[in-house]
Amino acid sequence: MTREGSGDAGRPTEEDHGSRAERKERTRRAILDAALALAADSNLMAISLRQVAKQVGVVPTAFYRHFGSLELLGLALVDESFRSLRMMLLDVWRHAPEYTDFIDGSLPIVAQHVRENRSHYAFIARERTAGPPRVREAIGHEIELITRELATDIARSGAAEQYSSADIGLLADLIVSFVVTMAERLVEDPDGEARTLEQARTQLRMLLVGALSWRSREG
Repeated sequence: MTREGSGDAGRPTEEDHGSRAERKERTRRAILDAALALAADSNLMAISLRQVAKQVGVVPTAFYRHFGSLELLGLALVDESFRSLRMMLLDVWRHAPEYTDFIDGSLPIVAQHVRENRSHYAFIARERTAGPPRVREAIGHEIELITRELATDIARSGAAEQYSSADIGLLADLIVSFVVTMAERLVEDPDGEARTLEQARTQLRMLLVGALSWRSREG
């Protein structure tokens, strides 16, 4: 006859592993949220690792179990900020048959995303110009990815057959620049969302009036 639990005493169970993983993820989330809160009135370069650790209630060495530096924490926030937005915009663009659909579909998506993730967008708006070099580069890279993805979908739509590849890229860059500016305005003035959206829609449609009559030079 064997004793119940024989040989298993002290051995970690799946539940133990799960609870440790959950605690680790909760701490990681708390560190990210603390950094967002502390940087809200300045920027990432103005806060310290010790401040973040104190805000979360952990020792500084615990911070390093999740992030090697504040800059790496900033990179994680950049990735978190853009990942879902890119997926949502791609879904809109790949079902947009006309230029106006790129605009009318994109702007409400961006406004909703800003509304639901305001602290992240405020972080992006600040760090885009004042953040650590690698964080600024990461933000620029994410915006460039969105621009390239939009250019690809404009080309696929057949709505820009008169454009060269270079000119499609320029058009995508103009549209994304307008959308980035709109997002920053939504962060600064959340109560003016309807006005900001309407202005952005009008500006982009004015841009497309010229775009629709543009013909790329041959060669």
